[in-house]
Amino acid sequence: MAQTAFLYLAILSAFTLTSLFPSTHSRSLSEETTTLLDVSASLTQAHDVLSFNPQTLKPLDRQETQAQAHTLAPLNSSFSLQLLPRDALHNSQHKDYESLVQSRLVRDSARVNSLHTKLQLVVQNIKKSDLEPMHTEIRPEDLSTPVVSGVSQGSGEYFTRIGVGTPAKSLYMVLDTGSDINWLQCEPCSDCYQQTDPVFNPTGSSTYRPVTCDSAQCHSLHVSGCRADKCLYQVSYGDGSYTVGDFVTETVSFGNSGAIHNVGLGCGHDNEGLFVGAAGLLGLGGGALSLPSQFKATSFSYCLVNRDSSTSSTLEFNSAPPSDSVTAPLLKDSRVETFYYVGLKGFSVGGQPVSVPPSVFEVDESGNGGIIVDSGTAITRLQTEAYNSLRDAFKRLTRDLPSASGFALFDTCYDLSSRSRVQVPTVSFLFADGKSLSLPAKNYLIPVDSAGTFCFAFAPTSSSPSIIGNVQQQGTRVSYDLANNRVGFSPNKC
Repeated sequence: MAQTAFLYLAILSAFTLTSLFPSTHSRSLSEETTTLLDVSASLTQAHDVLSFNPQTLKPLDRQETQAQAHTLAPLNSSFSLQLLPRDALHNSQHKDYESLVQSRLVRDSARVNSLHTKLQLVVQNIKKSDLEPMHTEIRPEDLSTPVVSGVSQGSGEYFTRIGVGTPAKSLYMVLDTGSDINWLQCEPCSDCYQQTDPVFNPTGSSTYRPVTCDSAQCHSLHVSGCRADKCLYQVSYGDGSYTVGDFVTETVSFGNSGAIHNVGLGCGHDNEGLFVGAAGLLGLGGGALSLPSQFKATSFSYCLVNRDSSTSSTLEFNSAPPSDSVTAPLLKDSRVETFYYVGLKGFSVGGQPVSVPPSVFEVDESGNGGIIVDSGTAITRLQTEAYNSLRDAFKRLTRDLPSASGFALFDTCYDLSSRSRVQVPTVSFLFADGKSLSLPAKNYLIPVDSAGTFCFAFAPTSSSPSIIGNVQQQGTRVSYDLANNRVGFSPNKC
């Protein structure tokens, strides 16, 4: 009887202890989080983007009309612009979705290489005077003074619409947080790529002003030259693309929100590269010549719709961030003012932290490391050690999904052709101040063909910095609080 009582007490004690202190294995199972991936909807959207006709899209007629009214806005005014994915404005005529994805990844790799090269120039203390001239096809009569070459950023994948000049000419411009220099194609064109709008003609604007060679704006250019006391600029890119021309000031208008005078921008007469469809580029980086810096914006935000969608969202300046934003420290490196570094601690997969050394996402004394938020890079690049840990954690929890061969830079892919919906482990960013951002499944499992092959949309890199790309940002309003050095992420705020 005593033995029976003792056994009963032992069982009761064990049950009580198990209830109060569950094992690690039990806790993992009970707290494992999953997210639904709508395979059918993703494939439908992938199919539709191939047949979409940009000529039928006229989303900004009202804004174009109102852009003619030049109300000078105070520097702290709130501005709002429409924002669209690249393929909504330019049909690249790919034969199938797989070739479209391949083309996107080639552009993306060129951009990433140029971002890394820009940082290495700074880390290695290479000055402007050390750079070799870039050999272009500019004829002597077009540009008689040589301009030395630098390495800047790539094209970006989202377009917005602004007015330039007086009267305002509405133009589609690439949105790029990894660049500082604003520029557009200008008449007369020595060599201009195809754009959706007519090429800007400076002679038709009463507010067009050349910048002199001794001006502060000219000296702020990473690469500049001089001709007849007029400042020249050049921005070159990792894939050999470039823009060359006069550096000027112009009036820039923001739809019906008002206008800002004397904005420094490049008026490019020789332009080649990845920008087909856009009239030029809006630099939203942290440098002195970026658009936010020039009109002293305290904040800006954007929400990126899915790149396979023809819908649009907004780019906003000086507006309050959504109250439900997940915020993180916004860090800057004085050696590379352009980049927006974020305080990232690591990741979780299925609700469980992934083991990644904190030093992986920290900028070291030489300027290497760290992770930046970039609107123009598509696929998030992580230091190889961090990527391997993240990928392996995801693969462990998706063993029930049929695997597929790797695709381009992706080494983890799945054949979901027989599924309409699947539950997959949730992937989350863990920030330095303890907050986390859970990603929707479509932001890390993306289709690479129209047959049902989906790949894990992260990639490794041996170079620094790591980059949070726009695939992971889709459907999320990303707010840059420049006044308080915070970056916020608010899902479903497009």
